[in-house]
Amino acid sequence: MEKETKYLQLAALLRESIQEGELKPGEKLRSENELTAAYGCSRQTVRHALSLLEEEGLLARRRGSGTYVKGFREMPPENRRRIAVISTYVDSYIFPRTIQGIENYLFERGYSVQIAFTNNLLERERIVLEDIISRDDVGGIIMEATKSGLPNPNLPLIRTLAERDIPILFINSYYRELPLPHVTLNDRQAAERAVEYLARAGHKRIGALMKLDDGQGRLRYEGYLTACRRLGIPAGDRGTMWLDTEGEKNFSDCRAAILRSFRDCTAVFCYNDKLAFLLEGLLKEEGLGIPEDISLISVDDSELAELSDTRLTSVHHPADRLGGKAAENLLALMKNRSFDATCEFEAGIVERDSVKRLL
Repeated sequence: MEKETKYLQLAALLRESIQEGELKPGEKLRSENELTAAYGCSRQTVRHALSLLEEEGLLARRRGSGTYVKGFREMPPENRRRIAVISTYVDSYIFPRTIQGIENYLFERGYSVQIAFTNNLLERERIVLEDIISRDDVGGIIMEATKSGLPNPNLPLIRTLAERDIPILFINSYYRELPLPHVTLNDRQAAERAVEYLARAGHKRIGALMKLDDGQGRLRYEGYLTACRRLGIPAGDRGTMWLDTEGEKNFSDCRAAILRSFRDCTAVFCYNDKLAFLLEGLLKEEGLGIPEDISLISVDDSELAELSDTRLTSVHHPADRLGGKAAENLLALMKNRSFDATCEFEAGIVERDSVKRLL
């Protein structure tokens, strides 16, 4: 068992040296005797480690010449041990739990993770994708779409990666134009259950505060409309407010439009906890109490839901489980390209104090 551990450890060290470019494609590896002396292990351990890396396609033996580095570019994607993870925000309250789920699952199975952030900017996304294409060393990609509610000029880059047979799986949001799998919350269902919860509490004038440039905003609005129609609740332009990423950053600049949109509402369904948190602050500045004057319900069940002056009732987002499931499904997809890697988590509501019962 100890020998097995040693050869795996040596293989991991050499693999990392190849990944980081310390050992370059075409470079001759040191002899078995030199590796034995350098790493303080037996020749049998060295041979076993080199055989493993040869099976992975990282090394090639040449009779009478020695062992040479092939590198990741010559490896089929399913044998590569590096996974790229692309997210929109480094400071997102959801992402840390999601990345922890991804990292834990991949690290336990011998994979390394390369993380990049787009800040929800198309230009940053383009740079990240072009870098992955030029490096050509990842076995798969877990990706959160940038401004997925809008047309995207970077789709050809994603298609290029897919054409190279690199498995791509989206988390949280995805591009409808691409036939690629996703692991997400069931966003339509989340909105439907939020509206149904408000209706059971007696609310008949329910507004919606939505995110315009993210695909989840469109899906959640579709769920909101579906539930309103089914329950006979008026829904449409009145009582609906759309914000893009810039509007979210400059929330107070939209004060007049927000107050105008929700002046006749007894409750508002918010795109996420962050917007609900911002809306609560704005309404309180206007002298309105939550939930005495207006009720709020949102999505994510994040720390913000607990930090609000009035604890927010919110649809739970399974961030850590979602990350683990995304990693699990990506590895399955790497082994079997026909695997159905799409998964949408069921939506459940966590009750707190932000919804007033009118019945």
